[in-house]
Amino acid sequence: MKALLALEDGTVFKGRSFTGQWETEGEVVFNTSMTGYQEVLTDPSYCGQMVTMTYPLIGNYGVNETDVESDRIHVKAFLVKEYQPYPSNFRSQKSLGDYLKENGIPGMEGIDTRALTRHIRLSGAMRGVLSTEDPDPDSLVQKAKASPQMAGADLVRFVTCKEPLMWRDGKPVPIETDLASFNWPKADKKFRVVAMDFGIKYNILRCLEARGCQVLLVPAQTDAETINSLNPDGLFLSNGPGDPAAVTYAIETIKKEVGRRPIFGICLGHQLLGLALGGGTYKLKFGHRGANQPAKDLKTGRVAITSQNHGFCVDDDTMKDPDIETSQLNLNDNTLEGMVHNKHPLFSVQYHPEASPGPHDAAYLFDRFIEMMET
Repeated sequence: MKALLALEDGTVFKGRSFTGQWETEGEVVFNTSMTGYQEVLTDPSYCGQMVTMTYPLIGNYGVNETDVESDRIHVKAFLVKEYQPYPSNFRSQKSLGDYLKENGIPGMEGIDTRALTRHIRLSGAMRGVLSTEDPDPDSLVQKAKASPQMAGADLVRFVTCKEPLMWRDGKPVPIETDLASFNWPKADKKFRVVAMDFGIKYNILRCLEARGCQVLLVPAQTDAETINSLNPDGLFLSNGPGDPAAVTYAIETIKKEVGRRPIFGICLGHQLLGLALGGGTYKLKFGHRGANQPAKDLKTGRVAITSQNHGFCVDDDTMKDPDIETSQLNLNDNTLEGMVHNKHPLFSVQYHPEASPGPHDAAYLFDRFIEMMET
């Protein structure tokens, strides 16, 4: 079935649908990972975006129930060069095409992903419309221009949990009371961590649990007074989608939490922490998305190859507080990858140390958070 992708600048790409008829809109971005497409699909940070995979063959190992990073697919559409409908892997439970169809997500193949990626790199990530129903390129371009902008968009409200959840036995479970009457359950875990859910990935929760943490997920709108009443040993700020400057309610909560307990932020959580500490953020031209981003620790000189997924960045020049130190830089473009505070027990990184998908070079950062709670 023929399909068209039209970008807001008038560029049009042809391809084929492997998931039936559809029409959808979103910001078009690319991911350079060679594997991990199921983790990409279920990463809440991709809410509102159509993802292009630069690796040319996708679907060859199928999908399974284990490798999901949330409770559903979040991408608006999936764009690939060549779709493999017959997966071959001992862990595979169904094909990628069936998985997308079951979740109502468009899949497009046959598109020139190298040309599309190059266009995004040169012109920047932009809005687009995919359609099998409207054959008029001019009409689709106008629809793309009329679709919502990513800048200024609060997408956290679409992906955050609606009610508090405890992470137990590898899955999120609703608590039996409201937060005002919540008591931490007796467990053999040493630390109690409240995680503000801006679109958290499951492997982050697995990493915390493996290090002896009871984790309580709270909605992004939870205020500082409620968090204080829970008296956690640490506060975790999760990844998530959209423009961090639009998530004003979370910024206000984080401001009040600075200095009260150890804080660890990842991705959007890192950006929100930067805003809470008085800095600013800006939109990158085409973002960082993939499992091969080099981040250098300025204190040790160590370079970690990291997994990343973000379109916004903390502006290093706006961090005026002398107690806030830039700890890591991206070696591709020298953007800020990490911050630490010299007086308060807090730190954050722009990338994903839980590595789903991606390398495990930065898993030690979870141990650093544990050490902060111990001391």
